[in-house]
Amino acid sequence: MAVSGSGLFCATILDVFDATGTVINLITPSTAHKWAMFTNTITPNFTTDTAYAVAPYNANEVSGAGYTAGGTVVASPTFTASAGIVTYDQADTSWAASTITNARAGLLYADALAGNFAICLVDFAADYSTVNGTFLITWNALGVFTIDLVP
Repeated sequence: MAVSGSGLFCATILDVFDATGTVINLITPSTAHKWAMFTNTITPNFTTDTAYAVAPYNANEVSGAGYTAGGTVVASPTFTASAGIVTYDQADTSWAASTITNARAGLLYADALAGNFAICLVDFAADYSTVNGTFLITWNALGVFTIDLVP
């Protein structure tokens, strides 16, 4: 069992695009999407995983001072399009004065929706910890994720 890469969750994307799907607004702050962090003991499946608090995201979430189960709310989200590529970005994510051990991945999920739909998992590619310090995720200048609609 291990985190082996980053990706978007198929079940959520399919649900958004089908006629009966759930609407997930990626940019309205009132939707309160969150980032929760997990250790390297989860094995994501981007085809079948569906939500925060559902296996494998119902165990092995990091814990410690300065971190609340469920994670932290996304700040300043944007969703833009250019040349056939849509980009999701946001302000960097942090937990101040935290003591967190072995954070390996972050799960972006729709906390305001009843289903806590999993949107994206980012593999940090190593385990990171803090001891009474700031755990900071600095997102890539090109965005948290992109989708190429004209492959």
